[in-house]
Amino acid sequence: MRIKAYAKINILLDIVGIKENGYHLLEMIMQSIDLYDLIDVDKIEKGIKMKSNKSYIPTNNKNIAYKAAELFMNTYGISEGVSINIYKNIPTSAGLGGGSADGAAVLKAMRKIFNVNVSDKELEKLGAKIGADVPFCINGGTAFCKGIGEVIMPIRKFQNKILVVVKPKFGVSTKWVYNEYDNLNNVKKPKTEKILNAVKNDDLKLVSTEMANVLEAVTISKYGIIDKIKKDMLRLGALGAMMSGSGPSVFGFFEDSLSAQKCFESMKENYSETFITRTI
Repeated sequence: MRIKAYAKINILLDIVGIKENGYHLLEMIMQSIDLYDLIDVDKIEKGIKMKSNKSYIPTNNKNIAYKAAELFMNTYGISEGVSINIYKNIPTSAGLGGGSADGAAVLKAMRKIFNVNVSDKELEKLGAKIGADVPFCINGGTAFCKGIGEVIMPIRKFQNKILVVVKPKFGVSTKWVYNEYDNLNNVKKPKTEKILNAVKNDDLKLVSTEMANVLEAVTISKYGIIDKIKKDMLRLGALGAMMSGSGPSVFGFFEDSLSAQKCFESMKENYSETFITRTI
């Protein structure tokens, strides 16, 4: 079975508390975009075999897709095995949820391949054990997410909005960003209700001007290039530009394809991992 694993962006990311176990409590508006990895999942006699078109992708239990297969087999008593082939297109360590998307795709594929009668909600609970963004990636679309990301409230789809995504040449450790955030004071908090209503009302301009990510305060302070990319996108016609997740990827929304294409072509000259895409 071949399945698409879609990347995500955060239109809103706020930290509202910390659990006793150290996990951060979040409020996020998560949005799927039409940038995806292709994953082939096939039944084999036993075990888990994994390969990828990119040599830097781990093919053992360090990979969320591998963990997903292992967890599914253990949870539902699957005695056979799977081979997983990942055609990677989503940048890694980028704040775009690529690994989580792959994990969610494997869970969905295995449900079908092994004919296991399990609901999306159960798959989301399972996915939360291997990654905070996995539950959202089970269904994707547009959602207001809380907790550590496992409480998902789908909202009206904010679809067909044109965006350019730029990933600089380095990756960022999510763990490092959250740890550093705890040392910050006076972080500007987003207007959550205003952003949520703008998304629900399909108001691209208001979303673009109000969208917010509190983790920018950490990542931009170490990597000034992120701020430069944001400013360049705005100069090239973006209605708004922001870092996604813990970074370092930056996305900008555009009013039309022509202005997005101009920005894409300009950014592509300096950043090889530049994409023009849409919300879905």
